[in-house]
Amino acid sequence: MNIKATILSGLLLLTIASPVQSQEKQAKPIQTIDTPPPPTREFRGVWVASVANIDFPSKRGLTTEQQKAELIAILDKAVQLKLNAIIFQIRPMADALYASPYEPWSEFLTGKMGQPPLPYYDPLEFAITEARKRGIELHVWFNPYRASHIQSKSEVAPTHITKTRPDLVRQYGKYMWLDPGEKEVQDYSLKVMMDVVKRYDIDGITIDDYFYPYPERNEKKQNIDFPDQTSYSKYLRSGGKLNRNDWRRENINTFVKNLYQGVKSAKPWVKVGISPFGVWKPGYPKQISNTGGFNPYEEIYADSRKWLTEGWLDYFSPQLYWKIEQTAQSYPVLLNWWKSQNVKNRHLWASVYTSRVGNQERQNWNANEIVYQIKSTQGIMGASGNIHFSMKPLMENRGGISDLLSQKSYQNPALVPASPWLNNTPPSKPILEIQKNTISNINQLTWKATGKQPVSLWVLQTKTGNEWKTNILPANQNSFPLTDAQVNTVAISGVTRYGIQSPSTVIQINNLIPPTPLNKGG
Repeated sequence: MNIKATILSGLLLLTIASPVQSQEKQAKPIQTIDTPPPPTREFRGVWVASVANIDFPSKRGLTTEQQKAELIAILDKAVQLKLNAIIFQIRPMADALYASPYEPWSEFLTGKMGQPPLPYYDPLEFAITEARKRGIELHVWFNPYRASHIQSKSEVAPTHITKTRPDLVRQYGKYMWLDPGEKEVQDYSLKVMMDVVKRYDIDGITIDDYFYPYPERNEKKQNIDFPDQTSYSKYLRSGGKLNRNDWRRENINTFVKNLYQGVKSAKPWVKVGISPFGVWKPGYPKQISNTGGFNPYEEIYADSRKWLTEGWLDYFSPQLYWKIEQTAQSYPVLLNWWKSQNVKNRHLWASVYTSRVGNQERQNWNANEIVYQIKSTQGIMGASGNIHFSMKPLMENRGGISDLLSQKSYQNPALVPASPWLNNTPPSKPILEIQKNTISNINQLTWKATGKQPVSLWVLQTKTGNEWKTNILPANQNSFPLTDAQVNTVAISGVTRYGIQSPSTVIQINNLIPPTPLNKGG
């Protein structure tokens, strides 16, 4: 016998499938009272770097099918580890790992700058589609000013900005950089980034710590000044009054502010993130210094505290790439200080240096260091997640890091924390139906959204005895087989792209009481 139970606004209604059964008396509606616990909220992200083929693709010139297989493997590993976001680098040096109308295809993808994948596909579009299937957020990662890299091997494409607008490019050390002091550079990089925001269904966009370049030094170990005299002189002639260092900082501040405002005007649900160097200035807080005396405020002109206190971002991911025990740059000390600066209550998701684990070429960390750093984050109210740099050690399970994360850090799935300052409207309570087969004893759940607020994820929670289990499912999934006969309660809720969760619709399966058959006589 198949019994179909429908829940609408928390009421359980029983219907009968066959014509004979439809004549039977229906059970009375049962009001459910069990309430599922709120799901875990934690950002579990990972940087997927394309520059120098760090993470994807693993080397230049792979076939389209090989590249697709690598992206699928990355996303499947993210699901296995219960991560919920990928930060995908798509513009490492004024080039593109997507179909850009402005910049040439990246040599890190095909081996030759300007050459598209053959057979053709768009890696970003493919990654977005596959991430959606898995309920994983896809954020894009841009380098706004770098125009070449020492790992470059290809001839530069004629459409690259170093060829089309050499007047906007500065040689500094072994790299080429777009000059942040040129308004045309600011407008150009913003145009490139906004093109992706408008054309692709991304969840977030982020920039890292490369603003003005890290300093080059001469034989006397003195910093070599960035060659922007032309743009600074232009600024002074226009009536500018700032000294050169303040002017440089203001250039970056202006870009950060304009990026945030541009994204919010186009697609307010797309989260804007910044991942700066982990220290604002040496001495903030007092016990913090910096290796080699490096000062990001004065040397790469990054006023990162200002971006946070002004709220020109939705998530802030300082690169806290030091051990907990390293007094001069202690992970929890710095994280707590950044928390104290977060006056707009934006997301604080520190980046951790997972690539140090099992790294025999550089400082080698034990995998437990990352586990302890995540535990430290989880214990700080106001810090709600981490981003791993990078995907490669997780793919390799280097030093057992992936096993430890599964065992000690990420045992249960988690939703990305909500962004109520963007939109705080929950979706409507969904409709939940259950097909109960009394012969096979397998229940098939189906559900659908109601109301106008779109749903991006489903939270399916099942209760066995007194314990709840949570599944986070993609938006396009609307059914689930309940193979565990011991499940007694089921709840479903929807989540918007802003992370706002609907009220749960709940069924108590042990309340699916079959109706009393009519007495049909002998």
